[in-house]
Amino acid sequence: MADVPVEVKKAPSAEPAVPDVWRSFRDEMDRLFDRFAGGFGFPSLRRMFEAEPWRPISTFRFSAPAIDMSEDDKAYKISAELPGLDAKDVDVSISGNTLVLKGEKRQEKEEKEKNYYFSERAYGSFQRAFELPAGIDRDKISADFAKGVLTITLPKTPEAQKQQKKIEVKSA
Repeated sequence: MADVPVEVKKAPSAEPAVPDVWRSFRDEMDRLFDRFAGGFGFPSLRRMFEAEPWRPISTFRFSAPAIDMSEDDKAYKISAELPGLDAKDVDVSISGNTLVLKGEKRQEKEEKEKNYYFSERAYGSFQRAFELPAGIDRDKISADFAKGVLTITLPKTPEAQKQQKKIEVKSA
């Protein structure tokens, strides 16, 4: 075999991968603002500037409702904020020792203009479950829906009401 000289080229040394700090910072700030704006039903800032000017941006979001629970001498109460829903969209049931709250929201939007047609459908559902406390009168549980707020009343049995005792707190 003939000796053929082979030219060996050294590849430039690879620079260590240094993260782009400013790019990372900007991405994190974008995520922060998107999360903040999204909580109020506004479109994300990125989507506002990237969207086509003639096309509406959907802001449909639906998550588990905010719940308030309270107790007095006679009953427990659960209040759920359900804006945009009607009583027919909500289902309250008891399964074993569990109170189940379900709901579904449907939103449809359609726009027809001279030079475009826009149609959008969005669906969202939720389910929350609560273990029933002891001493509930199951036959008298009620649910009322008014102005977007569902209030479930869980009355206590007479025996459970009698078991309550106020204990005086003394200072030393």
